[in-house]
Amino acid sequence: MTHLTKGANTLVPSDLLRVAVCRQNVAGAPAVDASALLLDANGKVRGDADLVFYNQPQHPSGTVRHLGTNEGNGQLAEWLEIDLPRVEPAVQRVLIAGSCDGGVFGSVPGLYVQVLTGAGAPVTLYAVDDATTETAFVVGEFYRRDGGWKFRAVGQGYASGLAGLATDFGIAVDGAETPQPHIQPQPQPHTQAAVPAPAAAPASAPVVQDAVPAAPVRDRVPHSFGPQFSPFVRRGHGNDVVTVDGPVPPGPVIVEAWHEGDGYFCVETLDHRNKDDELLFNTTLTTFRGRALVQNRADRPLRLKIDADNDWTLMVQPLSVARDMTEGIRGFGPDVLVYNGPVADLDVEFAGDEDEGGYFGVCGSGSADRFKDRSDLLVNETGPLRQTVPLTTGPMVITVEADGPWSLTPRPLPVFDAAVARATGVHQGRGGTTLTLVNPNPGRPAVLEYAIRSDGALFGHTVTMLDEYDDEDRFLSGTDNGEQGRTLLFRKGEPEVRLRVDNAVDWSLRLLPADQAPALTGPVQGVGSAVFRYDGPPALLGLRRTTSDDDPLSTRTVQAHGKTVISADTRGRRRPVVGPLWVTQAGHCYVLVTASGETGWQLDPMTATTAPALDRAAGGQVSGQGYAVVHHTGPETGMMITHEPKGALDLPVVWALDERLEPVRRIATAPGLHTLPGGFLQIRTGGAWSLEIR
Repeated sequence: MTHLTKGANTLVPSDLLRVAVCRQNVAGAPAVDASALLLDANGKVRGDADLVFYNQPQHPSGTVRHLGTNEGNGQLAEWLEIDLPRVEPAVQRVLIAGSCDGGVFGSVPGLYVQVLTGAGAPVTLYAVDDATTETAFVVGEFYRRDGGWKFRAVGQGYASGLAGLATDFGIAVDGAETPQPHIQPQPQPHTQAAVPAPAAAPASAPVVQDAVPAAPVRDRVPHSFGPQFSPFVRRGHGNDVVTVDGPVPPGPVIVEAWHEGDGYFCVETLDHRNKDDELLFNTTLTTFRGRALVQNRADRPLRLKIDADNDWTLMVQPLSVARDMTEGIRGFGPDVLVYNGPVADLDVEFAGDEDEGGYFGVCGSGSADRFKDRSDLLVNETGPLRQTVPLTTGPMVITVEADGPWSLTPRPLPVFDAAVARATGVHQGRGGTTLTLVNPNPGRPAVLEYAIRSDGALFGHTVTMLDEYDDEDRFLSGTDNGEQGRTLLFRKGEPEVRLRVDNAVDWSLRLLPADQAPALTGPVQGVGSAVFRYDGPPALLGLRRTTSDDDPLSTRTVQAHGKTVISADTRGRRRPVVGPLWVTQAGHCYVLVTASGETGWQLDPMTATTAPALDRAAGGQVSGQGYAVVHHTGPETGMMITHEPKGALDLPVVWALDERLEPVRRIATAPGLHTLPGGFLQIRTGGAWSLEIR
């Protein structure tokens, strides 16, 4: 073990290392909290996640962890773990720091930092012997040098605590002032109070490794997932065949491989006939490192065939070394992970390879012994992606195959409380689900206010209504209704309805009394789907798009008994359209605007007398484009319908309307000569049309 003085440095193994920030266990002495900061080439963190400490104990990449505190042999030790070979390339330095709680570092007895291997062998030690009034201290740092790593004894203090130290390295801390490195105080006149003398550091009596309190043990993977054994390591260059002849028990194991520099690298298992069996790695990535899950058989030793252009290292390890992804994790290339959380939605991101392609696959299983037979394929894609997939409850083993950087973030599903939902009218959840909504006012409709975040499916989220036979009727969709807005539920006054939510990341449904829908009394503008109440005589309703998009935009009228009919549909066009406001005998209806979340619109109620007149005396012809209402002033007669369609499926559909402007009879679905009644007629089409009396 190397003993360092302030400013000195030493090479350390490029391996998983543990760091103990130690002090003597003396009653009344200030507590010391250890932390690690991951810095880029500019000496700054890339974000708040690059600070690892007791309240944020794991870096998203999984390469740096705060293990906690242990005591023993008259000492207290704060432990950190750093997996140096897996530290992201953008990270150039990893600072080891401490903050003092309830005092200054000059009052901390026997402060030192020790670096050990993952197996507990001591590597280097630095004893701090010049601390005075500091409340935060950088005791050391790991930094890259010539393809490897070194550790430097830093010994730089701050008088502004961890918040000040963090701010100095780029982390925004509310209320923190910009700190300055601590300057060693100059000698003061004897009339001033002296600085408290620091406790004796153990520099003169080097700490032996077994005096350090053991690092806290964290079982990241249940032992039932695989046998425990000492790692098997083999290094080489070029092509080779490796027989794992060490004491590796049968069962699932992790094969970890490194390949230096550019070139081809491939690892396969060999079967009992010495033939290629299972492909573990096949890559041309520069300086590759990855992990794969392999079943070590009981009837023969594990044999691995290596095709390599450069130096390589193979390590066979127990499954207990798998990284824990329960709190979210980032990585690069293939890996083996474990999930110990509840049922969740898994947010998946893959950046792709350097050519914006590359394969990305994720599998998961609760059985490591029969992973290949019982695993679920969660992701199987090529190229950059961002999506969400369902994840069952842990413990699970997760394997990742990737040609580039990726991240996995589980989001546990909330526990649904039906009683709370009924009391508040608010139903919330994540992912796909089926739920029952109870009508707060049976016999009347209710406004449904929704916010649904789609999971990236082609047509967005869908909400379907289920009957007693589980037959489905589409109710909402991301493309038609947007991710948030309002619509009308319980349109027939039903006591309850069942809805199924699909292709959603998370969602919220809120029931409101129908009388909270705003009254439609004149022109009104809005964005997205909306609900209005209309009380008045039969009228016409103009619909105009106010944004430059071509997303779906339409209006419908809904009666108290639940019947819903189309009023006007823009068919994705910007041309204004007109439809009927069909009302009950009492002069009432609801108006639904169906629009995507960013589509703006304007509604213009108009009297029925504004409809264009179709009158033989006035020429007997009227024309237009898109949805419209015309008033045929004469008796039933022959009429020629001409039409220029907008699309192969666009037909001129003509409906007869009664005195309340209810569509009562469809009288034409194609151009040509038809017999049309007198009264109001509704034309439903996206194309140009004309009606001419014959």
